[in-house]
Amino acid sequence: MDDGLFDVRAPAATGGGSLSSVTHAAAPLAVRMRPRTLEELVGQEQLRSPGSPLRQLVEGDRSMSLLLWGPPGTGKTTIAAILSQQTDRRFVEVSAVSAGVKEVRAAIDAARAELVATGHETVLFVDEVHRFSKAQQDALLPGVENRWVTLVAATTENPFFSVISPLLSRSLLLRLESLTDDDVRAVLDHALADERGLAGEYVAEPEALDHLVRLAGGDARRSLTYLEAAAGAAAARGSTTIDLATAETAVDQAAVRYDRQGDQHYDVTSAFIKSVRGSDADAALHYLARMMEAGEDPRFIARRLVILASEDIGLADPTALTTAVAAAQAVQLIGMPEARLNLAQATIALAVAPKSNAVTTAIGAAQADVRAGRIGSVPPHLRDAHYDGAKKVGHGTSYTYSHDAPYGIAEQQYLPDVVADAEYYRPTELGAEAAIKERWARVRRIIRGR
Repeated sequence: MDDGLFDVRAPAATGGGSLSSVTHAAAPLAVRMRPRTLEELVGQEQLRSPGSPLRQLVEGDRSMSLLLWGPPGTGKTTIAAILSQQTDRRFVEVSAVSAGVKEVRAAIDAARAELVATGHETVLFVDEVHRFSKAQQDALLPGVENRWVTLVAATTENPFFSVISPLLSRSLLLRLESLTDDDVRAVLDHALADERGLAGEYVAEPEALDHLVRLAGGDARRSLTYLEAAAGAAAARGSTTIDLATAETAVDQAAVRYDRQGDQHYDVTSAFIKSVRGSDADAALHYLARMMEAGEDPRFIARRLVILASEDIGLADPTALTTAVAAAQAVQLIGMPEARLNLAQATIALAVAPKSNAVTTAIGAAQADVRAGRIGSVPPHLRDAHYDGAKKVGHGTSYTYSHDAPYGIAEQQYLPDVVADAEYYRPTELGAEAAIKERWARVRRIIRGR
């Protein structure tokens, strides 16, 4: 251990065993249960499939630097350890929180010396590489370019914003997805039965496992931490059964009655949307909190807000859509739990915004006419006039360029004859749409010569 460095000699790929001597019976359950091979890795099927880049690196023993991008608890550290262990490389970890340029260079120099002296390669694992400054990331480049190390850098943030271009271009970018509920449950089931874990000494009731899965939010490491705490709580009670009450006590959080695939999912989501539509910010925040505490996918919540911004607010507050889209982008860029603030801000903003469904009714009415066959021909003066012979058939000849007309609005027919008098967009007098209604009335009169 050297102020931010963690150096472990990995066992041979055929030797099995743990990666580090610290992986013993007293180690945290999440450490003891860390997968040792790609086959033991749960989830990330796109990375483990035959012929995938990661499998080629592990099984082909190739030297190539990796950039792992994904949410916490999806296996980034584990993949680095597997790569080290199965290819018989030294494993050196650099802490992005405590290490500086000096430590980074020292790790690379040591790896180079080891390679020259023994031919033994090194996996240099940098967790949270986005926390490194540009200078620190620059210090990694010589080791990567000369392949003195196999760099495995992990980040929870978008690397296109947080990693320097030279390092990004020299690394294979692998995107890790959040684990599904089934993935997390498989992790828990394995930990309950495996000798490295609880070795069958405890039985977890289905409701208790459901609670732990929900709280984990797709984070395998967190789920194992919760399971270990629940097992400890059961032991303190002199029991070998982990029931719901024990699980609630262990993690100090009541179970949220919420099934992401069942009625609760649809009921709570419906109540959330209707509360925002009804302008009750308090109720909307309550249902938002219930969804987040139950581990609902924040991207799903963000998508619902983006839809609502146009469906129920529209031009009554033109900034609503911008706010919702910004929240959705923040969820992608930052992730949970910090993105809860962005979702809360967007929820409040959309709840207190003036409401209008004029956009919804407008496109609905237009689509109804089209579906009913009220289509008609495009007026000749609006047709494409850029090809040879267009003018001979009258295309575009009587078109009036809007910018040449008074107020930039030309009196001419835009709609086909069959719907010439259609009035799809009917703005309300709510919020900013009141001014739009007044302007749209004047514009419509000019266009249609009334």
